[in-house]
Amino acid sequence: MVFTGTQADGSRNRPVPDPPSPPAARDHPLRSYLSYLAGEDVPGTGWVYTLTSRSLLEDVFASVSLKRELERDPHSTAAGHPYVVGRVAVASARDNARALEAAAEAAPAWAAVPLERRMELGAAFRRQLLRHRDEFLRLLTAEAHPLRLARWELSCLLAVYAEESLDWYRRQMHTEFRHGGRRLIVRRVPDGVVCLNPPQNAPAPSAALAVLALMAGNAVVVRAPRSIALSTMYVMRELVAPLLEDMGAPPGALGVVCGNPGSTLDLWVDSPLVDDIFYIGGCEEGLRLERRCVAKGKKPVLELAGNDTITVWKDADLDLAARAACEAFYGSGQICMAPNRVLAHAAVADELTRRIAREAARIRPGHPEDEGVLLSPVRRSERFFALLDQARGAGATLVCGGHRTELDGTRSDTGVFLEPTVLRVDGLADARRIDAVQQETFFPLLPVVSVGPGDDGPLLDEMLAFVDAGAHGLRNSLWTRSDEVVDTFLRRVRNGGLLKVNDSHIGFLPYLPSHGGTGLTGGVFGEANYPMLKTSHLQGVSVSAGADPRRAAFGDLWGG
Repeated sequence: MVFTGTQADGSRNRPVPDPPSPPAARDHPLRSYLSYLAGEDVPGTGWVYTLTSRSLLEDVFASVSLKRELERDPHSTAAGHPYVVGRVAVASARDNARALEAAAEAAPAWAAVPLERRMELGAAFRRQLLRHRDEFLRLLTAEAHPLRLARWELSCLLAVYAEESLDWYRRQMHTEFRHGGRRLIVRRVPDGVVCLNPPQNAPAPSAALAVLALMAGNAVVVRAPRSIALSTMYVMRELVAPLLEDMGAPPGALGVVCGNPGSTLDLWVDSPLVDDIFYIGGCEEGLRLERRCVAKGKKPVLELAGNDTITVWKDADLDLAARAACEAFYGSGQICMAPNRVLAHAAVADELTRRIAREAARIRPGHPEDEGVLLSPVRRSERFFALLDQARGAGATLVCGGHRTELDGTRSDTGVFLEPTVLRVDGLADARRIDAVQQETFFPLLPVVSVGPGDDGPLLDEMLAFVDAGAHGLRNSLWTRSDEVVDTFLRRVRNGGLLKVNDSHIGFLPYLPSHGGTGLTGGVFGEANYPMLKTSHLQGVSVSAGADPRRAAFGDLWGG
């Protein structure tokens, strides 16, 4: 028998006969999920299948053919193939609308649950992640996340839902004072119905932010990306939904659907039932969505592209700075918060570049479940080579990398991996002309910009101006041993949602914001993003035992 998360008739946790299997045995059970609406599992109009990333690496054409056969005929005996990890039902237009209706109906009752009770959801979800750690990591690697990257993604969620973070969120949501015989409250109240659109590069870890919006008292509808839906459905249906059921949350507090992004977003924007749209994706699409949301009176919560800077001063620990810079190659750079460019003091630029190249040479491709692998396949690499050509034409020097590779690291014109690639750029004038410096590339491509030579004061001013003028504004980080340089950065860098000093650029920490940025990253409302706070709004409350309205209004200025 195989475990199926939900069955075609909507029931859960019932065994069904094993599908016919080829000679190779299946290592794990086939997972199957329907749409989750108003507390029920609802059949869809078809299925999307997830095949293990190993199949794509070993024979991409056979893998694509298998996926097409299954999605054309779900009764095909190919469903028993060991490469088939699971399937997710495609929601109909009516089911997408039903998810919003159920959320709108559930929102008032869920908002009325006391904050302290809702806060329990965060700690319980953290325990779920730890309890189901192995399966969570397995599904991410099946979707082509290298195991080490998947572990980082899990560590990020554990920091977001750490005890310290949860306590800080709670204090921001409700604070009380006593003044003049009154009980004064500054609190945040839920916005209502929040729709969350996670990205294709990290759908499940991003969808897990829905728990924060639920903790705020919102009802939430999550769209599982149609091209890569399984891990999102697993997290929402198997980890989050049971917690809500145990807490007695009203049906509809959580809805999960898999559908076309365009039509689903159109529905969300046009529906009067939706209050917030939490969109994680590209800048162009996200900023266009922001304008549509504002026109419809909705709050857009945006997490878009990043083009992060690591600044390395002349007294930095170069080994540690090089390791932080090489976080640019995690998942082949297909992470918005990975560093995209390095500014190096001219006195150390040569040595830093050598050390980054040495670290980069240790990074290899491989099957995502293998220990030590950091690179993910890159399906469309034409722009990588266009960026590389443009940079070299504008004066950059190729230090290492710059080729496609096969699974074993052999260079090849048809390989699905890209070598970790380092460029050297001399001076900020050239840097401003190079697209790979000025834009998010989403490739394993890291320009190192040497700033100088010259006096330290003017060089520091140049670096600060460059960092603070970044168009994207997600994260910035600094490496230096100088307290004076640190203090100067802290005073003058206003750009970005997070500033890290002598630390991992991509690492998450309790208390600090998990996401968020200014400029292109967060749109016109961009700032550090605590999703629990961004999906709620401030409200002031005064509770008096009975004050004379005239004196209460005028205070000491009341004349008699």
